[in-house]
Amino acid sequence: MNEMMKKLISAFPENITEALSIAKKATIRSSSTEIKNIIICGMGGSGIGGKLVSSWVAKEINVPVEGVSAYSLPQYVNENTLVIGSSYSGNTEETLSCIEEAISKNAQIIGICSGGKLKEICATNKYDCVIVPGGNPPRTALAYSIVQLLNILSELKLTSAERLTEIAKAKDLIVADEKEIKAKALELAKFLKEHVPILYAETKFEPMLVRARQQFNENGKMLCWHHTIPEMNHNELVGWGGGDTRFATVFFTSKDMHPRNAKRLEICKDVVAKKGAKQMDILAKGNSFIEQTIYFINVVDWASLYLSDLKQVDPIDIEVIDFLKSELANFN
Repeated sequence: MNEMMKKLISAFPENITEALSIAKKATIRSSSTEIKNIIICGMGGSGIGGKLVSSWVAKEINVPVEGVSAYSLPQYVNENTLVIGSSYSGNTEETLSCIEEAISKNAQIIGICSGGKLKEICATNKYDCVIVPGGNPPRTALAYSIVQLLNILSELKLTSAERLTEIAKAKDLIVADEKEIKAKALELAKFLKEHVPILYAETKFEPMLVRARQQFNENGKMLCWHHTIPEMNHNELVGWGGGDTRFATVFFTSKDMHPRNAKRLEICKDVVAKKGAKQMDILAKGNSFIEQTIYFINVVDWASLYLSDLKQVDPIDIEVIDFLKSELANFN
């Protein structure tokens, strides 16, 4: 097993504690103009934090929150838009492009990074910027982005500080259940080893499914896909007419599922079973949406590491991404 990635995944609870400490010391000034919409810019391991936080605050916040993983911003961005640039390295070119555009549109800007160009831009323009510890793969720094994003929204009086309390409780949950989480993760890794993973959950958990897919991609060096219930009932379910034993389906469930989604899930499992595809359920633990999500994330993080061990691949290696960046560097 790769000891470096093992250490990084093991540090997730500690990262949450450290991130909460950083948040307490962070300076987030009151907005100069009314905030009418929020854009969170980020890619990969940095971008997923924005998607998670957007889902967590959806039923509380009174302004739209949109995640952007691209080179440009929506046309509606203006002086009433808060644009948060989340780039672990501070040098993500897509995020920097969005920040430059945000400046041209006179948007309100806040940065989250470990340094790099984003830190320089924020310092030059006197934007608030939260600095987090750097030097590790961005996918292992998730705790820093989600905590800082929640804290920014809380400090601007857009959401409650209770979300940060829930993050702390989520940390306690995964620490207390570490042994059980690792056992479930190993079971999941063995279940997926020889198959193409297909991940399903309720719509509210889609950002978690994206994170899971990313972890299996990067750590496990395997392709997989995801979809949500009920949307998949209107399209992908028909695709199971061509399904077969190559696929392994994982259903992420919770005790507070919408009753009709729970029934939809039951029917879907019958359809999948008739095609001979393997099935596995993972039931969330936790009393809040955030706790349940963090529980799922921790199970998958460990499963992706165990998969890399079973498949004898290096979970740290991102040679193909490095190649892509080197080729782009020569492109003008």
